[in-house]
Amino acid sequence: MTTKPTKPKPSPAPANSQISSLEDLFSSLHRYAQNLEYEQAVNVADQVLTVAPGDEDALRCKVVALIKSDAIDKALSVIQASEGLRDLKFYQAYCLYRQNKLLEALDSLNNQEKTPMALQLESQILYRLGKMDACMHTYEKLQKFKIDSLDLKTNIVAALISAGRSSEVQAMMDSLKVKSSSSFELAYNTACSLIEKKQYAEAEQQLLSARRIGQEMLMDEDYADDEIETELAPISVQLAYIQQLLGNKKEAIEAYVGIITRNLADASSLAVATNNLISVRGTKDVSDSLRKLERFIERADGSKLFKLASGLDFKLSQRQKEALWSNRLLLLLQANRNDQAQELVAALPSMFPDSFIPNLLQAAVLVKEKKILKAEEILIQFADKFPEKSKPVLLGRAQIAAAAGHLQIATESLSMIHDICHMPATVATVVSLKERVSDFPGAASALNSALQWWRDSMVEDNKLNVIMPEAASFMLTHGNEEEAFQLYEELVKNHGSTEAMAGLVKAAARTDLAKAELYEKRLAELPGLKGINVESLEKTSGATHVEGGLTAGKKEKFEEVKAKIKKRKRKPRYPKGFDPANPGPPPDPERWLPKRERSSYRPKRKDKRNQVRGSQGAVVREKHDSAVSNTTSTSSVRVNTKSSQASTSSKGSTGSEPPKVSSKSRKKNRS
Repeated sequence: MTTKPTKPKPSPAPANSQISSLEDLFSSLHRYAQNLEYEQAVNVADQVLTVAPGDEDALRCKVVALIKSDAIDKALSVIQASEGLRDLKFYQAYCLYRQNKLLEALDSLNNQEKTPMALQLESQILYRLGKMDACMHTYEKLQKFKIDSLDLKTNIVAALISAGRSSEVQAMMDSLKVKSSSSFELAYNTACSLIEKKQYAEAEQQLLSARRIGQEMLMDEDYADDEIETELAPISVQLAYIQQLLGNKKEAIEAYVGIITRNLADASSLAVATNNLISVRGTKDVSDSLRKLERFIERADGSKLFKLASGLDFKLSQRQKEALWSNRLLLLLQANRNDQAQELVAALPSMFPDSFIPNLLQAAVLVKEKKILKAEEILIQFADKFPEKSKPVLLGRAQIAAAAGHLQIATESLSMIHDICHMPATVATVVSLKERVSDFPGAASALNSALQWWRDSMVEDNKLNVIMPEAASFMLTHGNEEEAFQLYEELVKNHGSTEAMAGLVKAAARTDLAKAELYEKRLAELPGLKGINVESLEKTSGATHVEGGLTAGKKEKFEEVKAKIKKRKRKPRYPKGFDPANPGPPPDPERWLPKRERSSYRPKRKDKRNQVRGSQGAVVREKHDSAVSNTTSTSSVRVNTKSSQASTSSKGSTGSEPPKVSSKSRKKNRS
């Protein structure tokens, strides 16, 4: 009996060989990372983790390689699988930022050390969330590290503009030691700050400079022409936007259409161009505008979430996304798609929780449904809850109420806006609304409060001289002569205008004739009135019409000019084949009249051959006898006649047919 020899068991590899293999793997990992071969780096990192599970360096290299290769989901799953490593929290926040989960990313950074990388990521997240004040606060912390990065300085300038602090841009650029010509991005941002300051001509020149700098820079980097146009597409969109702001709608529309038609811009620039084109065109061609917006909207079947396609949720700012969705909602209302509009307006508050625009759009939908009171109610509730955002909401409520005839609510809404309630336009609107409801004391009170505000204010552009004449005229018209006299007297002392003096004389004439005569003497005399005797003028019967007076010369000149103007005589245009020399018989002049109204109309004669003559109820004896004798057979013939009619019509017989009932008139037989 023989036995098979047993194979010897492999002995464990010595520790030195494992160390050498790890060193080789890390060398390969480093080489792949240096050569930007991230997929190979991930494979080598997996090999390292097989040999040394839980190695922090290998895990970190794997996560970075996955992020660099845009495998964000895989990187996040690796991070979540190794929760014990605190060093990966920053990469977790970055992955969440790339997935557009901005709030989760911000929460992930809260407990992290405020390193320069963490602060830069935090500033980017805050910028995407539209929290510009907090974003600038983070950038101020970053400046303490004195990082000399042109990209970082460009982002700081962009955040400053988005925060509404365009007036500080030049000072910030001086402190950062950069110029607008340092890069085309900085030149573009500088132009945006000039647009915010309404310096459109300077902004246009800055954008043209940005385009030139960008073309030179990208050509040096061997970009193709199409790639250059794609990179510089935001500049083209902004140039078209300047034309829109200047009122050159035709030029703006042509520029926007050109950008959209060429389709060489990036997705965000195309979305902005399309949105701006829709806003320029307004309510014209609503269906086409809706079709253009559809390409940027992505919605899963059965889902109530609204998303933008092509990654626009990540690329566009909150302000841009809000404008795009708002325009879509307004277009839906214009197209009478109320169900879709209601569905969208219900989702907007969760999409833009810090904005007042969804509230205004909700009111617009309610107005479309003729629920005016409900629209006014939700607007005042929002204004009470968020007083810092109440100004546009109250203005919208005032407009809706005024259009619906709720003048008291409109007046109340305008009076609640403390920033503008003293401005001339607001005061004039409030006074007009109060006059329409016959609330003259309330109108006078609004004028007096505005006058007092401007008297107490220390601003340079004081509007007291604008409101005071109107207030004096209102008081004089509505019987408050004393107040009108005081106001006119103040106007005369401060300005001494002729209009104020005339108003003072009118007011004094109703209260104190002596003062009226005194002030009347200070009025300048009108030219040509010195030689007129007022007493004799009062005795005349009035002005009489003089033929050929002052207008005679004008009439003569008009006749001369009219005689000189020769009317152009155009040859008449005839139909094709018509000979005017031989026109033929003239057309019937009655061709446009109905036939029964024409002179040649003759009504058709009635067939009287089968009519029974004689008195009503009289019947011929013979016919009566035959009818009585054949009653039963007659009824059967009628039934058979109908059946034979059906059969003959189906077989195509040429036999005699029964009489058919006329379709023109049917009368019931009275029993």
